[in-house]
Amino acid sequence: MRVIGIDVEQEVHERYTQAARMPDPSLCCAVEYDAKYLAVIPREIIERDYGCGNPTEHIQPGEVVLDLGCGAGKLCFIAAQVVGPSGRVIGVDINAEMLALARKYAPEVAMRLGYANVEFRRGKIEDLLTDYDAVDAYLRDHPVGNVETLAELDSFIKRQRRTSPLVDDSSIDVVISNCVFNLVKDSSKRQVFEEVHRVLKRGGRAVISDIVSDEPVPERLKADPELWSGCVSGALEQGEFLKAFEDAGFYGIEIIKRQEKPWRTVEGIEFRSITVRAYKGKEGPCLDCNQAVIYRGPWRRVEDDDGHFLVRGLPMAVCEKTFRIYTSEPYASDIIAVPPLNEVPVASAPPFDCSRDTVRSPAETKGKNYRVTTDPSGPCCGPGKSCG
Repeated sequence: MRVIGIDVEQEVHERYTQAARMPDPSLCCAVEYDAKYLAVIPREIIERDYGCGNPTEHIQPGEVVLDLGCGAGKLCFIAAQVVGPSGRVIGVDINAEMLALARKYAPEVAMRLGYANVEFRRGKIEDLLTDYDAVDAYLRDHPVGNVETLAELDSFIKRQRRTSPLVDDSSIDVVISNCVFNLVKDSSKRQVFEEVHRVLKRGGRAVISDIVSDEPVPERLKADPELWSGCVSGALEQGEFLKAFEDAGFYGIEIIKRQEKPWRTVEGIEFRSITVRAYKGKEGPCLDCNQAVIYRGPWRRVEDDDGHFLVRGLPMAVCEKTFRIYTSEPYASDIIAVPPLNEVPVASAPPFDCSRDTVRSPAETKGKNYRVTTDPSGPCCGPGKSCG
């Protein structure tokens, strides 16, 4: 793809190849990391860190983490320490020189840690099916010299994508990325979000740090190769960035960090770093297990990602899938769960009509014939305390 006379992929490739050879401090924002994680990482890697946030703050021990646009591997080596020996980290990048640095130092970092849980794979973040190392290996043994061998290469790539994809479906707990989505050409940005969704496990999450703008970037700025490769011209407007997660099927989308002051301002347009977290897991049938949720407040009512409203203080009827979602992160602290008195097995639950917003009757959660009378279970405010 060319944008007003520039080849986006070529401009990004050339700048980051040069940045692998010589540190380029003008690329993206300065980010502070916990010094204890940097101690095992070689200086050459640290000097070639080009990011705008720290998504590794939001991963947990034992998780499988995928770092998109991993570059020289700094975030991967930090993530390796956070997830520990029971976890695993995969770094993906298309730039061969950046990957060479990451792979060069991976054994040294593993030796310092006492375990090896990081691997680096070559591919595009908008295409996590094609394994570029596998394609290179094929080409070494099967040079393309005519139309027939070109067709054979095409067949090999299709077979490789189908039988041994770079990253498998539903195989990742957390996808992280640090200031890379903005470098992808506009026509492929949607695919990046869709690929993140594809590779995540159900209940998995994406934690993405990137540069966004406060208004759309005009074509004249997109035509500037230095601004594009410098994480400016390719930035999405903040609302569009969040909508891209929504369009890809994510829920629970939230800005967990936003730079107060702009990193750069160009022709009055502000560019700043944000970190967004989003979850996968809305897929599947809607079943009625007589469950409800109560929104605690403080808003009078809120609207979820599917257009349903929760009214403060009222037990709103939800399907079994939504009940599980709302009683987990990131919603759990704002929700009071109202399970049925008698559990309804999912296998025998009828369909739930998710086209409506309805208050759940107590007769549904407790049962129509519930007529129990009880004595006080004890002082409601605790021993020796007044409820007045």
